[in-house]
Amino acid sequence: MLAAVAIAGLVAGVAGLSVAVMAHNRVNQVVEECAEVLRRRLQAAGPGSVDGQALRDLAIVHYDALKEMSGHRSFSLALINATGDGVVISSIIGRTETRTYAKPIRDGHPSEPLSPEENQALRAARLGKGPVVTMDDPLPDFGDPGRTTRAHT
Repeated sequence: MLAAVAIAGLVAGVAGLSVAVMAHNRVNQVVEECAEVLRRRLQAAGPGSVDGQALRDLAIVHYDALKEMSGHRSFSLALINATGDGVVISSIIGRTETRTYAKPIRDGHPSEPLSPEENQALRAARLGKGPVVTMDDPLPDFGDPGRTTRAHT
């Protein structure tokens, strides 16, 4: 009986240690991503070195927006400056029509809801991960996840 309790304690301890290691690794990843954003902001804030209003970061995500079209012809393009101001431009390509949307970005946050693809382009641009990213690229979320909706389907 004592051996079974000891084995159960050992298994629980190993499981707890595994969870702690995974959490530690994730925290390190998030800290590094935040540090990269801060490094880029500080780099841009250097005295006289960069025009803060110049577009500096961009990312583009290609995808299939409509079931009738394949080949990743639709896209979302994020263009932002060092202060996080800019625009996300999306073009939804169909067989008979194309729709284009432009959504303003202020201080790194959208002023209206973004589609998942637009959000991915914005996050990639803010992290300097562009110019080309996919929806499968893991990127941290900046801001209120409740503001992100599926704008065009």
